[in-house]
Amino acid sequence: MSLFTKDDKKAEASTGAAANAAPRRRRLEGKAAIVTGAGSGIGRAAAIRMAEEGAKVCLVDLKERNAEAVEHIITAAGGEAIVADTDVSDPARVEAAILSAVDAFGRLDVVFANAGINGTMAPIETLTPEQWSHTLSTNLSGTFYIVKYAIPHLKEDGGSIVVTSSINGNRKFKNFGGAAYSASKAAQVAFAKMAALELAQYRIRVNAICPGAIQTNIGENTQQTDEVQSIEIPIKYPKGSQPLAHRAGRPEQVADLVLFLACDESSHITGTEVYIDGAESLL
Repeated sequence: MSLFTKDDKKAEASTGAAANAAPRRRRLEGKAAIVTGAGSGIGRAAAIRMAEEGAKVCLVDLKERNAEAVEHIITAAGGEAIVADTDVSDPARVEAAILSAVDAFGRLDVVFANAGINGTMAPIETLTPEQWSHTLSTNLSGTFYIVKYAIPHLKEDGGSIVVTSSINGNRKFKNFGGAAYSASKAAQVAFAKMAALELAQYRIRVNAICPGAIQTNIGENTQQTDEVQSIEIPIKYPKGSQPLAHRAGRPEQVADLVLFLACDESSHITGTEVYIDGAESLL
C-alpha cells in the first residue's frame, strides 16, 4: 500500500528528473575554509574532503612540506588551496595565516581548529612547567588564536567553527600522565560552548568534535617519561576497545563529521560536542 497520492508521485518523478538533469551542487561551493594541522591525519582528511565539496582551503601546518603535499592533491583534482607555514602557538603567525587566507580567497566561512599535540606524558609531580605550557599553548591557546583572528572575517556572512577536542578529558581519564593534554581538551569544549553563545548573534556556529582512537601520527609528538608507570592503575577492558568496528577509526570518518558541521546541513547545531569513537569511551 502506497502512502503517496498521484500528485505526490508526479512531483517526486518531476523532482527526480530535474535532479538527474542538473549536476549536484557541492555542499561548500563558493566557501573558503582554513584548517590547522592540515598536513596529516584528521586535518589532512578534512581539508581534502572540504575541497571535494567545493571549498577553497588554506592549509595551516608547522610542517610545510606535508601541507604542500595536501595542496598538490587538492589542486590536482581541480580544487584551490594555499599553504600557510604556521606555529599555532604563535599569535602573530596565526593572524598572518588568517589574513593570507582572506587575501587569497576574498572571504572566510569555515574554521577547523584541529592542530594539537599529545605533549609530554608524565606524573603531575614531575611534569615541568615548560612541558605543561607547551601542551596548553599549542592545544588551547592555538585554538583561541585561530578563532579570535577569524571572527572579524566570519562576522561578514556568518560561518562555522569546528574544534578538535578528544574523548580524553571529557569522557575518558585513563591516559595516565596526560594531565596537560586532558586539561587542554576539556578546556577546548568549554571554550567552544562559550564562543557558541557569544558568536550566535553573528550567525557563527561553534562546535567541538571528540574523537577516540584514530589512525593518525599524533604519537610522533608524544614523549612519555619512565615515571608514568608509577602512577598507572591496571585496567582490563572487554575484548575490542572500539565496540562498533573493533579497530581505531579512520581520519576520513572524522572528516565526514567535520564536513557536516561545516555546511548548512547543520545550520541549527552550535555549542555541541560530538563524540566519534565507535563507543570506545562508553566502556
